[in-house]
Amino acid sequence: MFERFTKAARAVVKGAVEHAERAGAAVVTEEHLLLALLDREDTRAADALRALCPPDRRPSLLAALAEARRRAGLSRADTEALADLGIDVGAVVARVEEAHGAGALAGDRKDAGWWSGRRSFSREAKAVLEKSLRVALARKDREIGDEHLLLALTATGGVVAEALADHGVTYTAVEDAVSSPAV
Repeated sequence: MFERFTKAARAVVKGAVEHAERAGAAVVTEEHLLLALLDREDTRAADALRALCPPDRRPSLLAALAEARRRAGLSRADTEALADLGIDVGAVVARVEEAHGAGALAGDRKDAGWWSGRRSFSREAKAVLEKSLRVALARKDREIGDEHLLLALTATGGVVAEALADHGVTYTAVEDAVSSPAV
């Protein structure tokens, strides 16, 4: 599949690995893919992200991702479903952090050991990569570009898609942005 990736898409994947390494994360996640997309300039995805979520709104997007990470990666839908069962996720997070320190549920353990020199991808990140292929095929594109990765991030659901949607970056908005001649 990677042979179909454009230079820009390969740079995003490489950038995601670098973000994971800097964070000391055990695996590359879909959040790392988004962070790598946000680093890009002069690509279709970068132009779409700049139009839909201008740089002045990015701190809010990053804060939303950090807050979700603090909740152990639970989306609002997950949190609401647990609340319907009588479980207050905020109270659980507070108690865990009280006992184990801030960010204890974030999963950002820097002590993970490595058997090889390569970071593996989380199940969700792999789903994004696979979805990018399906998006490219559905659009009848011959290559997988960084815009396909962004479209896949918005389409796979979960915390990253939720944070993007909250900031105006939805599948339809991205599709319109990358399809317009100005981008």
